[in-house]
Amino acid sequence: MGRSRNARRRSAAVEAVVERVDGGLAELIPDRDRARAWTLLIDGAPQSHVDLDDPAHLAFEYQRRLGHVIDLVAPPGRPVHAVHLGGGALTLARYVAATRPRSTQQVVERDAALVQLVRRELPVEPNARIRVRSADAREGLAKVPDAWADLVIADVFSGARTPAHLTSTEFLDDVRRTLGPGGVYAANLADGPPLGHLRGQIATAADRFAELALVADPAVLRGKRFGNAVLVASDHPLPVAELTRRAASDPHPARVEHGKALTDFTGGAVPVTDLAAVASPAPPPSVFR
Repeated sequence: MGRSRNARRRSAAVEAVVERVDGGLAELIPDRDRARAWTLLIDGAPQSHVDLDDPAHLAFEYQRRLGHVIDLVAPPGRPVHAVHLGGGALTLARYVAATRPRSTQQVVERDAALVQLVRRELPVEPNARIRVRSADAREGLAKVPDAWADLVIADVFSGARTPAHLTSTEFLDDVRRTLGPGGVYAANLADGPPLGHLRGQIATAADRFAELALVADPAVLRGKRFGNAVLVASDHPLPVAELTRRAASDPHPARVEHGKALTDFTGGAVPVTDLAAVASPAPPPSVFR
């Protein structure tokens, strides 16, 4: 059913919010199809989409894939302890709060001005139990108690690139420290041909975790275009079959690689250490057109 003429008129009357934050120029663009939904851009790069009326709605492809991980990390509706490295507009934290009420969440977002903007313009439900800390992701992670988290999600970009110090085995050592038994780590990675960064991140995670899966658009995996891939890791078996089914049924279907196929995909890449770490590659300008 289409929206009423009055709803469309209200949406058209809403103006974008533009404000300078620590990480660049932030823009909150109203969604023309959803009355209280917004897209957050930083220096023109889309970062988050939030629907205040429906926080379980995930518009971005990679966020839908992370949503599948959230859905499968525990039985439906069961509260979890979640750590989000990178906050953006708090899309995934809102999703956890909506789908798993009474969950306790910690969000680490370095950009304090962005946090203030999001809290003011896109307020979170008071009972959501989401704590936001303005700090570097790795410094914030170091303050999470041992074995506290059921889920750690890394979605950190600075200038559309993942900072080098969040790509190493030493970083993953601290992730593993915070995860409790059966805990899951999920990371949003971005790369393009020849996929050297992505292969290195898989090798790095394989050096620290027993079980891995990768969720991505087949065109990205074939090195045909720049895009996102979600890496999932745990020391316990992952729900690969259900993750595969959900990813394949998305509006933009994704493929799930695991086991030998994923090992072969790394092509001999070696784990990344702090001494060798570099930031992920910058996306070409055409990605955001």
